[in-house]
Parts: sequence; C-alpha cells; structure tokens
Amino acid sequence: MENETALQFSRWLTELTLSFHIIYATLGVGVPLMIMIAQWVGIKKNDFHYTLLARRWTRGFVITVAVGVVTGTAIGLQLSLLWPNFMELAGNVIALPLFMETFAFFFEAIFLGIYLYTWDRFENPRKHLLLLVPVAIGSSFSAVFITMVNSFMNAPRGFDIANGELVNVNPLQAMVNPAMPTKVSHVVVTAFMTVAFVLAAIAAFRLLRGSDHVYHKKSLHMTLKIGLIFSIATAVIGDFSGKYLAEYQPEKLAAAEWHFETQELAPLQMYGILDGEEVKYSIKVPFALSMLAHGSPSAEVIGLDQFDEDVTPPLYIHYLFDFMVTIGMLLVLLSLIYWIGTARKWEFVHSSFFRWLIVLGGPLSILAIELGWWLAEVGRQPWILRGILRTSEAATTNQNVDLMLLLFAGLYFILGVGTIVVLARLFRNNPVEQELKDREAEKGGDEY
Repeated sequence: MENETALQFSRWLTELTLSFHIIYATLGVGVPLMIMIAQWVGIKKNDFHYTLLARRWTRGFVITVAVGVVTGTAIGLQLSLLWPNFMELAGNVIALPLFMETFAFFFEAIFLGIYLYTWDRFENPRKHLLLLVPVAIGSSFSAVFITMVNSFMNAPRGFDIANGELVNVNPLQAMVNPAMPTKVSHVVVTAFMTVAFVLAAIAAFRLLRGSDHVYHKKSLHMTLKIGLIFSIATAVIGDFSGKYLAEYQPEKLAAAEWHFETQELAPLQMYGILDGEEVKYSIKVPFALSMLAHGSPSAEVIGLDQFDEDVTPPLYIHYLFDFMVTIGMLLVLLSLIYWIGTARKWEFVHSSFFRWLIVLGGPLSILAIELGWWLAEVGRQPWILRGILRTSEAATTNQNVDLMLLLFAGLYFILGVGTIVVLARLFRNNPVEQELKDREAEKGGDEY
C-alpha cells in the first residue's frame, strides 16, 4: 500500500513538472523563429516596427529561457529520483539524446548571448540576423532530442533483452524509432503555432487597451499569418499521428476514440458521455475513423475488444483528444477568418469582439499543448516503456515523494508568479511608444 502511495505521488509530481515546463519549453522553441521572422521583415521592408518587435520579444525570451533551465533541470532530476528502475533499465539507451539536448541548449544560449550583446554593432543588419539562425536551430533541436526520448518510450527500439537487461544497445536506432517522425514534427510545429497565437493575443490585448499604435497592428497581422500556416500544418501532422497510432499503438487510438469493437467502416465519435461501453450524446462522423487510421473509408480499425483490460489506457483520454482537436480547429478558423476579412476589408475583424477572440486564442493554444501532452503520456499507460516496463514497476518506493511534491509545487508557484511580474515590469517600464520616440529622435524626426 505504501508503494502505491509513492507511485501516485510520483505520477502527480511528474505531471505537475511536465505541465509547468511545457509552457516554457514551447516558448523556448517558438519564440526564436518569431524573432528571426520579425527582424528579417524589418530589414527587408526597412521598417523599424518589426525590428523593435524582434528586440522586445528577445528581452522577454531571455527571462523564459532562464526559468526553462530550472524546470528542465527538475525533469532530469526527477527521472532519477522518481523513476529509478526505468533509468536503470533504459538509461544507457537514451543517454545520447539527453546529452545532445543539453548540447543543443548550450549552442542556443551561446549565440543568444552574442545576439543580445551585438545589437546595433553591425553596419550590415543582415549579419546580426545570421546570429539568430543557430539560436533557432538550437532551440528547435532541443525539442527534437528530448522528444526522441519520449518517442523511444512509446516505441522502444535499438536493443535486445537478456535476463531482464537491455543488451546490444544501438542508441541511433533507439532515437530513430517509428514514433519519432510524427512526434518530433508535431511538437515543433505546435510550438511555432502556439507562440504565434500567444504573441497575437498580446498584440490584440494592447489594441483593446487603447494603444492603437500601428506597431501592435503589424504585430497582430504578422503573427496571425504565421499562426494560420502552422495551425494548418499541425492538423496535417495530426492526421499522420493518427495513422501511426493505428499501426503501432492501436490500443491508444481505440481508447481515445472510444472504439470498443473492431470493425470496418468505423465512425469517428466526437464529444459524448461514456456510460459503461455505451456512448451517449456523441457526434458520429461516418467512416471518419477508418479514414483517419488507414486512409480508406472501408478499412478495419482495431477496437478495445482486442486488448486485455490491464493494458488499456484510461478512457478519459477521449475528452483530452476532443478538446485538443476542437481548440486546434478553432484556431485555424480564427486566423483564416482574419486573413479573409483583412483581404476583403471586413470591419468585423477589427472589432473589439473579434479581438477578444484573438486574445482568448492565446491561452487556448497553451491549453491545447497541455492537453496534447496529457494525451500522449496518459495514453501510453500502463507502460512507461511500452510493452516492456510498467509505470508501477519503474517508480520509486521512497515515502517522501509527497514532501517533494509540495516543495516543487512551491518552486513552480514562485517561478510562475515571478515570470509574470518580471515580464510585466519589463514591458511596463519600457513602453513601445517611448522606444519609438527615442528612435525618432535618434534619426532626426523620421516618421514611425
């Protein structure tokens, strides 16, 4: 019974840490690309508004990177403290991507420091822009390598098992496993999408608060355009992810879709309430699950009837899937309406109501990221290493995990509140209007 308590607290602490860290990790992956695009547009158009966007986003980015280092370190620490049996069994297999993730971060951090220090020190601003390329590459590859570890947990490869130990280890084969392409691409693209909608939400909020400056309008215009591109890409990759699950993790797909019986012409069930094995009030889309799983409306889709109950993921992941997909579709629709409305000069897209919808899109995009990770991790249960090691077998038996949970919860509260306070003060004390006035004075009265 004591071991079950330790297991439960270990689950809660890991979930808390991942849920908190994923916000900073997402910003860490997506913001460098936005900075690079803004600065490139500023150079191309000779428009200081975009260059200032890059500068201001960089200031905020540095703060989130610092907090992300703390939470990322906490994850590494908790892997050893909370899941020692997993690290003992698989640690040597996944050591390479964990090391490469650290290397990618340092690569990013070095060039970020140089980029910050060399503002206005290059006669040719294009040379300064080139410093952002390794920053963006390093941040993206940090996500790539750490997601490879998660992919390995879903599709273990690159070893043999002898006497309960992993032998004949091939780290490269372990990294390039069947889950890797869809998981890595989905993580990176959704990070870009999320950051675009978060920055759009900030711009829309500033416009709603009465700052009708063209700077915020340009920010909104650019970020929603980027958001549309990456939200569509997310939907496309999500389709590939469904096909991966159908082939390699059919029990996860069946649980997420409440697909209880193996059948052809399988419908897709959206929403609804589960009563035993009866689904009530759902919206059924004929043949859609067969299309999602195999690309054919007549394809057979494996149901939960093919799996023992003790290897079936919790069925509440259906709600996580539904809410995640709903938010994704709403974000596509929101950005698409904005761009069509802008092209056709609809006043509606500039109304307060529509801008409040854009503001709402920021936190909703973050929620979608959280839902996606909860779906990924809970949907793998009861396995920590699918088909090989159960989560219950991997957990620590230490009885002090409850104290660790309280201590880390306190740490994350301080970091979260501290991040908000520091960012708020940073931008409140350096308003856009003042920076533009200072720039105008430097340039002898040019219009901005």
